[in-house]
Amino acid sequence: MKLEDLIEHLFIKNWLRKGNPTIQSIEMDSRHTTEGSLFVCINGFTVDGHDYAKQAVENGAVALIVERPLQLDVPTILVKDSQRAMAILANAFYDSPTDKLTLVGITGTNGKTTTTFMIDKICEDAGQKTGRIGTINTKVNDVEYEVANTTPESLSLQKLFHKMVDGGTDTAIMEVSSHALHLGRVRGCDYDVAVFTNLSQDHLDYHKTMAAYKQAKGILFSQLGNTYNKNRKKLAILNSDDEASSYFKTITAAEVITYGINDKADITAENIRMASDGASFLLRTPFGDTDVKMNLLGTFSIYNALASTATCLALGIPLSSIKSSLQQIEGVPGRFELIDEGQSYTVLVDYAHTPDSLENVLKTIKEFAKGKVIVVVGCGGDRDKQKRPIMGSLSVHYADLAIFTSDNPRNEDPHDIIRDMTTNVEGNYETIISRKEAIAYAIEQAKGDDVILIAGKGHETEQIVRDEVIAFDDRDVAREMIKELKA
Repeated sequence: MKLEDLIEHLFIKNWLRKGNPTIQSIEMDSRHTTEGSLFVCINGFTVDGHDYAKQAVENGAVALIVERPLQLDVPTILVKDSQRAMAILANAFYDSPTDKLTLVGITGTNGKTTTTFMIDKICEDAGQKTGRIGTINTKVNDVEYEVANTTPESLSLQKLFHKMVDGGTDTAIMEVSSHALHLGRVRGCDYDVAVFTNLSQDHLDYHKTMAAYKQAKGILFSQLGNTYNKNRKKLAILNSDDEASSYFKTITAAEVITYGINDKADITAENIRMASDGASFLLRTPFGDTDVKMNLLGTFSIYNALASTATCLALGIPLSSIKSSLQQIEGVPGRFELIDEGQSYTVLVDYAHTPDSLENVLKTIKEFAKGKVIVVVGCGGDRDKQKRPIMGSLSVHYADLAIFTSDNPRNEDPHDIIRDMTTNVEGNYETIISRKEAIAYAIEQAKGDDVILIAGKGHETEQIVRDEVIAFDDRDVAREMIKELKA
């Protein structure tokens, strides 16, 4: 595409240096720039792309998008907001790929990943070719990739969607974080269905208040569009049991479908029964009722199943097909994942890193645990400090033994983080800074029918300590410790 044709998509711009080269790619990282690239200078939190424009040109960039003048001998376009301009240009360069996909976006504090996997499974079983973008990985044309962020930048997103379209993908399902919404990463994404799981305390280091956090989540619903096209319906799927849904309902023009357990909703679960091998319930929908027996535990799993059911019904998938898929789902990596090395006690690894998710998981364990409940838990450094004492209190309240340890301390002293967690906390707990030693200690204490929960990191395979990234996987460490103890 010629630069002048591409730049026509921007209404306000100022040519600092004219030229009309052919654009082969758009990049925001100078290290990825090659011959024919348009380099967009993004002024981020820690790095200013303008400082790397010279390197980008040396690597082959033939044009620049800037927010301030640079003395480089390539065509240069000055814009007010290079990040917003990048979203517009990426959508144009990749030929508006989400116009050619059914796009589902899922936001909420907890449950995004599991719900994404559930919807992906149901759609695949129904014969659709799916793409998936989220915390654990991204799936494009049946190939899975690791990603740095739950929701990538707009440039990366449009490139991924373009690959999906080229590969014949019908439906893309993605997690949409509050950061991504607030920072404009999903600008240009034409969502068909927006799903809300729940809202509880998290990310207040960034959003500062719960009101601001809720408002950021609401962007997904306000951006669903303001027209009604029978050939492309826009639908908002809301959790009727979460009070934030009333706010999202007022800011979206889309038709609203509700799901829930306690309050009146379009899709509900009744006659809920929990057992050690899973949850069963009567699924009620406007399209009929059916009994469902899942292999997943916990009320939170039922909420995820209801959200997935509502979404897939909206996508035109029959209830019978949805039921069949729900009953086959075994779980998601790092979400209530069972670690089984033939030991007599139970070891579970879960991503629970917010007060709400930790309480939900511990409550579920209490429902089936016949012996003691032991929890290994920490809080991340350089993140929301307000939730630390809440996490600590919940741990000692629900567990017979809480072991407080490190969880990605980043630039903070782990001792200080744990001190925050144990402020005014009374109960049976131990403090072990080394996460590996904490897991080992928990396993040494367990007997017979006891249940160990290793919370906070789930699927993650690294530990971040200051500027160092260390290989660390709770699941691998637990397996290693169990084998050592048995030996």
